Amino acid sequence: MHRPPTAPAPPRPRTALRTAALLGACSVALLVLVAVGWHPLLAADDDLSRTFHRWAVREGAVTDVFRVLTDWVWDPLTMRLVAAAAVVWLVWRRAAWWTALWLAVTCALATLVQQVVKAAVDRPRPVWPDPVDSAHYAAFPSGHAMTATVVAGLLLWLLHRHGAGRAVWRTAVAVALVSVPGVGVTRVWLGVHWPSDVVGGWLFGALLVALAVVAYEWPWARRAEPTGRRRG
Repeated sequence: MHRPPTAPAPPRPRTALRTAALLGACSVALLVLVAVGWHPLLAADDDLSRTFHRWAVREGAVTDVFRVLTDWVWDPLTMRLVAAAAVVWLVWRRAAWWTALWLAVTCALATLVQQVVKAAVDRPRPVWPDPVDSAHYAAFPSGHAMTATVVAGLLLWLLHRHGAGRAVWRTAVAVALVSVPGVGVTRVWLGVHWPSDVVGGWLFGALLVALAVVAYEWPWARRAEPTGRRRG
């Protein structure tokens, strides 16, 4: 007897929970080490930062390119505009109000967490006698690295969950693999962050993505939205 195909069961959030627990432990551990000024970490930060700064002063053309990338292409405002465009697309083309709200709230929460942690740790930025760039506010975690991680992570997860085409998926993964590590390199190269600031941004950003996935997939958080509905 032929049975009609049944819809696949929604994914369980257990994997995301485990991932969030691991990322949370790593984020807290790094936060504590930075806050207490653990000497081996500070020494490694100083050594790497001095090396990158020598390169930045010597390789002026590369520094100019990195400054454009960090100030315009991978700037947190640019990343938030990409997320905002995705929110508009979800509402206008998919009528996916719950998903759009989830994306917008997660990005806003990432900004809030970043500012709270910065204020709580209040870590000074590197200071150079011959700086190649400047930045404001506290150093830990890197807002550029954290914002890029959150936006790239959320959009990649949405593309994967909704079965993006092979070309779109490969392009998105390639862009993320260049952008997330790339923005971290530019921040250290330009001498405005310690390496552990960047690692902290990546960890906190990935943690928020994992928690957002848990919230999205948790049974009480699921919302019935039209699948495959398009406008235009």
